[in-house]
Amino acid sequence: MFGTISLGLCMATILQTVSLKEARFYAPIGYYEEEQALGNEFFVSIDVCFPFLNAETENLKNTLNYEELYQITASVMQPKRKLLESAASEILDQIRENVSHAVTIEVVIRKSNPPFGGDLSCSQVSLKYFKD
Repeated sequence: MFGTISLGLCMATILQTVSLKEARFYAPIGYYEEEQALGNEFFVSIDVCFPFLNAETENLKNTLNYEELYQITASVMQPKRKLLESAASEILDQIRENVSHAVTIEVVIRKSNPPFGGDLSCSQVSLKYFKD
């Protein structure tokens, strides 16, 4: 079986994680019109886990090119939208479509200095997918 090894009496799967951490975007995302007009700074982190096939560790076909994660994220963060949840959901859905062998996917979007008058460094939304 792909990614499964025998460890004595038990079988185990080695999972690989490919991540994109704190990719920075300036985007027109916010509930209020002013936020969409002015934009804000966002940081996106993504973790994609899948079975590790160590036969060809130097072959990009046996892993996930994190540049693809960045390109997906960059395209989703461009248009105006009200909620971070919609951006996180769209990123998650596109990764699921393009990485069919993913076992788990986590998308975290952090918004710097949300404009609601409090002394707060950021707000954050995350979605996590587990393959059944």
